Amino acid sequence: MCQSTRLGYTLAMLDVQGLLRRTVEMQGSDLHIKSDTGKVYVRVFGDLLPLDDVPSFSDDDFLAAMRDLLRPEQMVRFEKEMELDFALEITGVSRFRGNLYVQREHHQAAFRVIPYEITNMEDLSLPKVCYEFIERPRGLVLVTGPAGSGKSTTLAAMVDRVNRTQKCHIMTVEDPIEFVHDDHMALINQRELDVDTLSFANALKYVLRQDPDVILVGEMRDLETIHLAITAAETGHLVFATLHTVDAVQTVDRVVDVFPLHAQQQVRMQLSVNLLGVISQSLVKRKDGRGRVAAFEVLNATGAIRNQIRENKTYQLSSIIQTGSRQGMQTLDQSLAKLVEKGLVSVEDAASKAKDPGEFGRLVELAQRAAGSASGAPGAPGSPAPPPAAGVRGQPNRPGFNRG
Repeated sequence: MCQSTRLGYTLAMLDVQGLLRRTVEMQGSDLHIKSDTGKVYVRVFGDLLPLDDVPSFSDDDFLAAMRDLLRPEQMVRFEKEMELDFALEITGVSRFRGNLYVQREHHQAAFRVIPYEITNMEDLSLPKVCYEFIERPRGLVLVTGPAGSGKSTTLAAMVDRVNRTQKCHIMTVEDPIEFVHDDHMALINQRELDVDTLSFANALKYVLRQDPDVILVGEMRDLETIHLAITAAETGHLVFATLHTVDAVQTVDRVVDVFPLHAQQQVRMQLSVNLLGVISQSLVKRKDGRGRVAAFEVLNATGAIRNQIRENKTYQLSSIIQTGSRQGMQTLDQSLAKLVEKGLVSVEDAASKAKDPGEFGRLVELAQRAAGSASGAPGAPGSPAPPPAAGVRGQPNRPGFNRG
């Protein structure tokens, strides 16, 4: 066992698996290990909390601990590329997605908790249009949002519903594999980057010869992957993919803009025909302090939406989304205002996530006026008591959107 002579304790004192167990016990979403300061942090419901009772450790201690966790070939790859994505599992506790990196010549790591249990669509309160998307035989569905907004959780729930209700073949390409799916009614195969395939693009080149019905692309990172995902949807497959964009309009622009100018009109045509919808999400702290809840912006590719994409008028998509509630569409600000109206989140926390704080404030004010005219002024004699805060369907502390 390696011994730190400078600090005088054994490597066993830096117990990474023990720290990961503790993260799960704290209902944390992420664990950060920082070797330059010898500190450890856990993200709980969005807030980073230091673990002050963890003994300090050196960079050498940390690297030795990681060598015990990772395969030799993974460490070789890290030493060559100075970056490493990986997955690991503590049996009976959870799966974890990890990233090992270098900061100011010190080695650091970030771990994301991936629960064994896949939360269902109802417990996540996914928009109704998501149920329509998974029933479609072909097309492209994009789930977007900033890092840590629960995109993987949403996609896992949708793929799990397909897996349990349809007799089909599901292929996923992920970096790394996060939620593990068993075969239910469907047959499902999950491929991991650098373990089962060399790249997203390489996997997508050959996936059409593997008789898939549904394809999940963990992340559309580059032009070739985006092109192949659109082509897969065009050739009669239902394709799910993620992008790191903050709203539906930016998502459409990002997909088109990644291509050279001479190819963009053709991509607009392909996207206008094959896009089913975009779900952009953000997490907001619950008012009762029991986790977080997702707000969704939803674009449903109606005829009007397809026409604007084809004619390069994406600047008009926001107004169509805003007035498209009958087609299952909503803006992020509308979704946030509904969460406030239901008593799930505070006005302040929702406003911090709003795209247009002025528009969000107007929506909240309209909802309050409507509630006031329906029930009388709050606190007025004879007016009914305010309703209790609404709850989210499902258990508040179940693995769901308590993500970092």
